[in-house]
Amino acid sequence: MASSVLNGAENLKLMSSIRPTGFGLVRSNFQERCFPRKGLVSFGWNYKARTSTPRCSISSSRPSSQPRFIQHKQEAFWFYRFLSIVYDHVINPGHWTEDMRDDALEPADLYDRNMTVVDVGGGTGFTTLGIIKHVDAKNVTILDQSPHQLAKARQKEPLKECKIIEGDAEELPFPTDYADRYVSAGSIEYWPDPQRGIREAYRVLKIGGKACVIGPVYPTFWLSRFFADVWMLFPKEEEYIEWFEKAGFKDIKLKRIGPKWYRGVRRHGLIMGCSVTGVKPFSGDSPLQLGPKVENVKKPVNPFVFLLRFLLGAMASTYYILVPIYMWIKDKIVPKGVPI
Repeated sequence: MASSVLNGAENLKLMSSIRPTGFGLVRSNFQERCFPRKGLVSFGWNYKARTSTPRCSISSSRPSSQPRFIQHKQEAFWFYRFLSIVYDHVINPGHWTEDMRDDALEPADLYDRNMTVVDVGGGTGFTTLGIIKHVDAKNVTILDQSPHQLAKARQKEPLKECKIIEGDAEELPFPTDYADRYVSAGSIEYWPDPQRGIREAYRVLKIGGKACVIGPVYPTFWLSRFFADVWMLFPKEEEYIEWFEKAGFKDIKLKRIGPKWYRGVRRHGLIMGCSVTGVKPFSGDSPLQLGPKVENVKKPVNPFVFLLRFLLGAMASTYYILVPIYMWIKDKIVPKGVPI
């Protein structure tokens, strides 16, 4: 879980220029400006910035330490024990389509079939199917803490040559400087300590390797904010950037993604809303030093508190299943070119 809500990181520079490649805008002066509706946003130290007129407001503030129903590995385990049954058929069509997956993986630069790739939080292997379009399956490792999700991955014929292992995203069972690419899609929202997980991404990559983290974005609409806060972690876009920067990554970029029928609308948040990449500049471990992990999955839980969080979590998950249906209906009713 994020330790703080960002109100402008000291070292963050958000640049402003228009790229002719069609990736969108890159802005500067973060506290006064915002990301473009979609496209690729670069973060670095060697750009020359131009000022630009704000087009939207920054995402709303949120409690950074609020307990969420599945912001805990044991609860996430049981959540996916049942969700794995319908994950590919119910969740993906509304939040994580094949087109979105391929769009989100593009910044990962999977250009060599001999690359060594780790898919962290790979679950049922849906994202892995996109990876092996570009990389030989025998060079890909799928890691997840849920044996039920991995059982679904093992049933997929194209993934038969992949290595499939159980493991923890915050304590990866790979040596330092191991992989050419690190991919994690739809997993960070369940990590109790996202900074620790991204630090691990840095550690396991080879020098020049690239990490690609795909995950939710925090909503601005009040009801969506409420359900996001009681369900799971919906990071703000600037939080992703700070986590990557602190871990030691360079050439950090954020690409906005979303279902096409949303027409770029992001006020309700998105289960899969951005693809963030960064390059490891030096070999070895991350320069970021963290203390021991604080999560205790064996700590007794008050059953009444758990029941309340379970009910709120169930309501929130139902809400976020209905949101894409609502947006799909609006897309069908509202004429093209008119904001929805």
